[in-house]
Amino acid sequence: MSVLAVVATVAAAVLLVASVRAFLIGGLRNRLPSMPASGGEHDPRERSLPRWIWVMGGCLVVLPAVALPFPIPLLVLVACLVGYRLRHLPAQRRDRRRARAVDAEIPQLLDLLAAGSSAGLAAPLALRRAADGLRGPLTDEVRRTTEAVELGARWRVELQAMSDRLDLPDLRRTVSVLTRTETLGSSLEAATAELAATVREARRAAITERARAAPVKMLFPLVFLVLPAFLLLTVVPVLLTTVQSIR
Repeated sequence: MSVLAVVATVAAAVLLVASVRAFLIGGLRNRLPSMPASGGEHDPRERSLPRWIWVMGGCLVVLPAVALPFPIPLLVLVACLVGYRLRHLPAQRRDRRRARAVDAEIPQLLDLLAAGSSAGLAAPLALRRAADGLRGPLTDEVRRTTEAVELGARWRVELQAMSDRLDLPDLRRTVSVLTRTETLGSSLEAATAELAATVREARRAAITERARAAPVKMLFPLVFLVLPAFLLLTVVPVLLTTVQSIR
């Protein structure tokens, strides 16, 4: 029994150290500049431990723990499942942060497209010039698209691939405007300027809505955290003093 407990403890410690190391490395990469991988996609598994390590470690922990008293196997199993589910957390946080950064640059991209179109540039060349004016992760995606077009890829296919890869509603609308203006021969400047104004107005409305909802969200910590502490510090001492004086 003691040998099994020692084996389970050592295996749990090894898994814990490996999990903390992977989590810290993933958190450090979240703070580094975004570097797109080959192919432009970010696979969450590339920043986590290999699956076979989790399987072997889970077996080393669960099998010896089965012989221990009842609550311990259940707790060990829950701990292994939680650790396995959290292994992708740093990568998912980085992907969400990158998606927010890309989404924040879309209005600027639309303004640059409108400026390039007003200067007489065609849509592909205007998109390439717009990439030079951006500074965030959207720059890498746009450059990847324009470079593929220059190498002979189809313009619409590459735009649709970028839209599907990033999966952002405003970017899908931007790609739709680019393809529609190319098909119909309409003014890219007017379409992108109108879309930029629409996107900014929608985002201002969303920010205003979140600001209006903030007081409602503050009620929970105010009622259940701040107010009880205030009562404990002010009302309870007075009540205790009153009760003691009555006695």
